[in-house]
Amino acid sequence: MTKNKKVVVDEQAPLLPSKHEEEGGLEEFNGASFTGAVFNLSTTIVGAGIMALPATMKVLGLGLGIAMIVFMAFLTEASIEMLLRFSRAGKTSSYGSLMGDAFGKYGKMLLQISVLVNNIGVLIVYMIIIGDVLSGTTSNGVHHAGVLEGWFGAHWWNGRTLVLLVTTLAVFSPLACFKRIDSLSFTSGLSVGLAVAFLVITVGITIIKLISGSISMPRLLPDVTDLTSFWNLFTVVPVLVTAYICHYNAIHTIDNELEEPTQIKSVVRTSLALCSSVYVMISFFGFLLFGDETLDDVLANFDSNLGIPYSSLLNDAVRVSYAGHLMLVFPIVFFPLRLNLDGLLFPSSRPLVLENLRFALVTIGLITIIFLGANFIPSIWDAFQFTGATAAVCLGFIFPAAITLRDSHNIATKKDKILASFMIVLAVFSNLVAIYSDAYALFKKSSSQRE
Repeated sequence: MTKNKKVVVDEQAPLLPSKHEEEGGLEEFNGASFTGAVFNLSTTIVGAGIMALPATMKVLGLGLGIAMIVFMAFLTEASIEMLLRFSRAGKTSSYGSLMGDAFGKYGKMLLQISVLVNNIGVLIVYMIIIGDVLSGTTSNGVHHAGVLEGWFGAHWWNGRTLVLLVTTLAVFSPLACFKRIDSLSFTSGLSVGLAVAFLVITVGITIIKLISGSISMPRLLPDVTDLTSFWNLFTVVPVLVTAYICHYNAIHTIDNELEEPTQIKSVVRTSLALCSSVYVMISFFGFLLFGDETLDDVLANFDSNLGIPYSSLLNDAVRVSYAGHLMLVFPIVFFPLRLNLDGLLFPSSRPLVLENLRFALVTIGLITIIFLGANFIPSIWDAFQFTGATAAVCLGFIFPAAITLRDSHNIATKKDKILASFMIVLAVFSNLVAIYSDAYALFKKSSSQRE
């Protein structure tokens, strides 16, 4: 029996197996295409993290910053390869099943909790950014007008809560109701297109300003003047980790849906190459455009006069294209969140895709939590740092490395174990330092405000 004809019954299997029996009420699915898989994986990778990448250049400098982006791409490919190789050896069809195979039910539960923490945090960040773009935000007493406010003025109907409610009902909810990730390949392609549009506009603006001579040479190396500024370098690690996280979102789902399962390595490499290119370009041109004035969320820099013709129109195009990208990324990140919550709450039940009522209740409950979080959490940066330094680094690097060191099927080479050990030490050390630096900065900021 071929992979495309296999019936998957494990509760941690991909959201929709290759084919269900007739009583499942679903038509036969013949496998996802290479292009569709690349679009889905690329859409999963390129999320809100791209907005913070120019700010990492402000911390690291252009030379070291770009080198770190490339290094993280290679490290990500290595960790994904570990997951896929050990999944093949253990005949597991999901990240949760793989953790269960290596560490038992507690390993699977730890994975599911990490996915919940990371994905809920990431989706709340997405929704906050969309609210900021469309309805505006106020930071440190400075108001940054949203697109709708700029077009029509401030009204009750373009307030943050109502705009997010309409977006949730009209965009997020319908897309979240698809039961197979390949159903989103068109929206994934559109999403990648919007991200590219954002990049092209930013590059174009930068080139125009370069020609006019209004851009100065950016720093190539970090500006380290004392111990505090040295430790501050590590605060970029959670951002870079989050920028490449895709291990739990789509790797196993796409692998199980691929028409040709042998293509998964090429899908991963193509997607990482595409995303790395986008990351390097947006980091380079974003930092070149704004220099040391680059904000933590570079999107906030596009609310002022850029000093070129049609500045207002270009500002709106940049913000709207990226908001559209996040809207279309939302359902792909939502897929594994729903699957893992269902696995935690109903571990012995039938696959979620076969239970329409349970599918609807879990979906509605999660979207409601994310909507409320986006309305009550005012800032994205600290949450971004927290999820990147905890759940995201576990999902992307610590868990794959731990599975390799555990080596339940005796397939790991000495090189694999050295790389896995290096990955764990690097991840734990750099993220502990990042958490310490962030906590110290918050404490210092709080103390200065009291004075």
